[in-house]
Amino acid sequence: MYRYIFFDLDGTLTDSKEGVVRSARYAIEKMGFPQPDDDTMRLFVGPPLTDSFMEFCGMTAAQAEEAVEVYRERYVPIGIYENEAAPGAVELLKTLKARGYQTALASSKPEGMCRTVCDHFGFTPHLDVISGATLHGECTKADVIRWAMGRLDLAAADAGSILMVGDRKFDVLGAAECGIGCVGLSLFGYADPGELEEAGAIAIVKDLKELENYILNRFHKF
Repeated sequence: MYRYIFFDLDGTLTDSKEGVVRSARYAIEKMGFPQPDDDTMRLFVGPPLTDSFMEFCGMTAAQAEEAVEVYRERYVPIGIYENEAAPGAVELLKTLKARGYQTALASSKPEGMCRTVCDHFGFTPHLDVISGATLHGECTKADVIRWAMGRLDLAAADAGSILMVGDRKFDVLGAAECGIGCVGLSLFGYADPGELEEAGAIAIVKDLKELENYILNRFHKF
């Protein structure tokens, strides 16, 4: 049975598109690269930024690292607040805690920024752990999931008691690498059609109320 619920942040608990896209466009312009179209820019929400700058702008690894630093020039003071909480996010976290689950954030966003967002929207009191990426250096979704597990004193043998919730294939694949099942959330629509299913999501839900029903009605055994 599931006793631990891990959440992605961008595209799952919040709709961060405006701040992410505006800050990415700021970096792309300052780096002197052509601007991708709007459909491509929405794919910047969720994955590590270095990967997106390389894949969608043709940057080298070194250029992508520089672009991330330029991105943060705008994102840290402005873009991080161009963001909205998913409808019902705080209520869901409260409900899960009241029903005995432990909750964690596992995000590819740098951990300090995760804490800022969670504090801003009132998530922090209802999360047992906030696990994010390092500010510098490469880490994967599986890394941040493992760090969250470690902070909860969970080992690989406990993976069956954990459920990941995310909106992109990176969440599903990162969870699978850790032996964890992942429910895909289609609320904000940042995944391509069929992306979550192809990645191996165990279910797809359209909003957080449907997610709550899925967890409590199917898996609440304690």
